[in-house]
Amino acid sequence: MPQHAPTPGPGWGLVAATSFAPVTWGTTYVVTTLALPDGHPMWSAALRALPAGLVALAVGRALPRGGWWLKALVLGILNIGAFFPLLFVTAYLLPGGVAAIFGALSPLVVALLALPLLGERPTRWRLTWGVLGVVGVALMVLAPGAALSVPGVLAAVGGALSMALGTVLSKRWGRPVGPVPYAGWLLTAGGLVIVPLALLTEGAPPALDGPALAGYAWLGVAGTLLAYVLWFRGVGRMPAGAVAFLPLISPLVATLLGGAVLAEALTPVQGVGFAVALLAVACAQWTPRRRPATHSSTPARTTASAAVPVPPAAPVAGSAAEGSGPGRPPSAGPTSAAPPPGDDGEAADGDDDGDGDGTSPAISSATTNEACRTAPSDRLPDVASSGSS
Repeated sequence: MPQHAPTPGPGWGLVAATSFAPVTWGTTYVVTTLALPDGHPMWSAALRALPAGLVALAVGRALPRGGWWLKALVLGILNIGAFFPLLFVTAYLLPGGVAAIFGALSPLVVALLALPLLGERPTRWRLTWGVLGVVGVALMVLAPGAALSVPGVLAAVGGALSMALGTVLSKRWGRPVGPVPYAGWLLTAGGLVIVPLALLTEGAPPALDGPALAGYAWLGVAGTLLAYVLWFRGVGRMPAGAVAFLPLISPLVATLLGGAVLAEALTPVQGVGFAVALLAVACAQWTPRRRPATHSSTPARTTASAAVPVPPAAPVAGSAAEGSGPGRPPSAGPTSAAPPPGDDGEAADGDDDGDGDGTSPAISSATTNEACRTAPSDRLPDVASSGSS
């Protein structure tokens, strides 16, 4: 019976490089808490996206062409322009644990969207690990008695949908240029969408001191410019279902940094959730692939050979019996010459197929001639059998 076994999907080097993005995204909470000015989530999103996008455009030196102006705008809004503000609104209106749980739903949303948009059928393997990933994040970050806000929940769901749809459409439309100019297109488009929202909701940009400049520099260069270059490179090369799990690394990093920098203790239950979420990310990088069961060559050849009629063997009584028919010379002609050692006729008469075992050189040439004539019919089913497996 066929068996299903997980086989490696994308290369681990590509997975590690793409994982740099969610690792740096996981530092956002600590950097925001320690360095950035309070009460300016929209400007934080704009200052994180727009400068990085302009730098990537200058380095990449490529602008969209044709229909890619509209595609870059759509992808920029989904991945940056809508996702960043919804992310900050969620963080302000919901406890961090609840927000992280809604973010962990992204792999499941990607699995559902990938079927109609990419033709990637969701597998039970990744769906199972997607559910376990949500459970792991919930155990790790959910606080008892967490209050829920309807606008916050809507913003969290919208952020998960925006990120998932942006990932799937990025995969569907491909990447017409290198990852640097491509990231520049999307970051610039998203930043240009966020700036008017920041002006309307928060007024002028906040004054920046030394720690704020350092914080924005880290988030803009490492957490946005380099992170999104590697992220969009991975999205273009990895299956959508596999890359969708990598954002689960963000709450893992945030939890570790919270314990190391902000002295936030990790309980045993949180430790279990951490392990489950990390295992879900790792296992989702393996692709279940159908692997046919291995069969012994001898039974397959014997069964196939039985299905093909084999001419009856001639009497083994010497060359006279072989040539006793009318018009047959006593001695065999060119078609009945015994094959030399190592020829196909001798291989067909080997011990592995069960026909002709024990053939001795003492047997007359007539017997050998009969073996040569029956060899093609013995070997033909073997070829057909190998093709069907």
